[in-house]
Amino acid sequence: MKILAVSDLHGSNIPELHSYLKNNRVDIIVVAGDITHFGPPELAEELLNDLASHKIPVVAVPGNCDPHGIASRIENSRAINIHARTLSVKNVTFCGLGGSNPTPFNTPLELGEDEIRSELDKLLENLKGNDRLILVTHAPPHGTGVDRIPSGDNVGSTGVRDVIEKHQPCINICGHIHESPGVERLGETLIVNPGQLSEGRAALIEIDDDGSVRAEILNLKSS
Repeated sequence: MKILAVSDLHGSNIPELHSYLKNNRVDIIVVAGDITHFGPPELAEELLNDLASHKIPVVAVPGNCDPHGIASRIENSRAINIHARTLSVKNVTFCGLGGSNPTPFNTPLELGEDEIRSELDKLLENLKGNDRLILVTHAPPHGTGVDRIPSGDNVGSTGVRDVIEKHQPCINICGHIHESPGVERLGETLIVNPGQLSEGRAALIEIDDDGSVRAEILNLKSS
C-alpha cells in the first residue's frame, strides 16, 4: 500500500500536490489536521473534495487550528472522518484523533493530555495484535525529534507518546510542528511528520506485502 500523508494545509490548495497525484499512484491520502487556518469550516469541505477528485480514498482528522464545527464539514465532504474512529482499508486499519495537546495560543481544538491518553486508549484497546495499525494524530508524540520547535524545545503530546509506547502501532502519522518534518522510530512504531503542506511538504509511506514499512519526506515544490 502506498500512502500519501499530508498535514497543515492551513487553507491552501497546493497545485503541486494535485500535479503529484496526477503523475504518481497512491492508494490512500491521509490528512493529519489543520485543514484550515481558523476557518471558515466550509473551506475544509472544499479542500477535501478537491483531494477526493483524484478518485483516491481520503481520510482526515481536524487540527488544533480548525474551527468548531469542522467535524460536520469533514462528514459532508467526500473524505472520511476518522477523528475518534477506526477504519479498515484493505488489510490496514486507520485510527485517528485530531486536535492537539494544550498550546500557548488557546487554539480552537486543544485537549488535555489525560483526555488524549484516555481517548486513544479506548480506540486502541480493541486493536491489540493488529500489525498493520496506523495511528493518525495531529499532535506528534513528545520527545521524538519531529516535535521540536526552533528554540529546541519538544512540544509534542505526552499522551500520544504514552499510547504509542503501550500499543505500538505500526505507524503514527502526525503533523502540527511545521519546523520538524521527518521520520523517526519510537520502539516498533515509525513516526512520520510530513511537515507543512502549505509549504509543499508531504510524505510517501509504503507498506510491503510482508508488512515492512518505509517513508520519505517529499518537497512537492521542487519535484
